[in-house]
Amino acid sequence: MATRGTKVERNSVSEQPHELAYEAKKKGTTAENVESAKKSAGSNQRSAVEKKLSAKK
Repeated sequence: MATRGTKVERNSVSEQPHELAYEAKKKGTTAENVESAKKSAGSNQRSAVEKKLSAKK
């Protein structure tokens, strides 16, 4: 079983629709809000995106 890169993938939110939908469901918002939070954070790091989403509430 390959373990290379698993930690990186868990710490970031990609542009893939299922990733945006997962994060949106987790935070109780929409995928569009997650995408805008990624842009305003200037990063795809999960912690930075979640911080921006919680600040918007």
